[in-house]
Amino acid sequence: MNDITKDSFDIEQFKAKEEVIRQTANQIIKDFAMFGMDVEFPLDMEMAYEQLFYQLEMHISGLLTGNVQKLMALLYQIDIPEKEILNAWEKHPEYTHSQVVTELVIYRELKKVIFRNYYKYYKLEDPAGE
Repeated sequence: MNDITKDSFDIEQFKAKEEVIRQTANQIIKDFAMFGMDVEFPLDMEMAYEQLFYQLEMHISGLLTGNVQKLMALLYQIDIPEKEILNAWEKHPEYTHSQVVTELVIYRELKKVIFRNYYKYYKLEDPAGE
């Protein structure tokens, strides 16, 4: 399913890092909780992606059929543009709409964590050399 989120930023190297997975799961839990949806922390870190995917897909599937407005608000909070979703649906008709959106959500949340960690732990070099 990862071919949905292929772009110039390669996240594959981060997916196996337990702390990044933990932070991503926490970010997902926080964002979904803002909209009254419970997501449980994965019990098995080796199956974390699958466990999160299953939980999120259930929520997203329900929102697609029952409350699209709430789904759009959630996706806005997570920062996934509608155009990106429509493009992914068009490019991947082999997956359900809820599977595509779920993959985009996990990918975006992981990307947020990676960027946050980068700027937290690494100082950008001063171009003036100071």
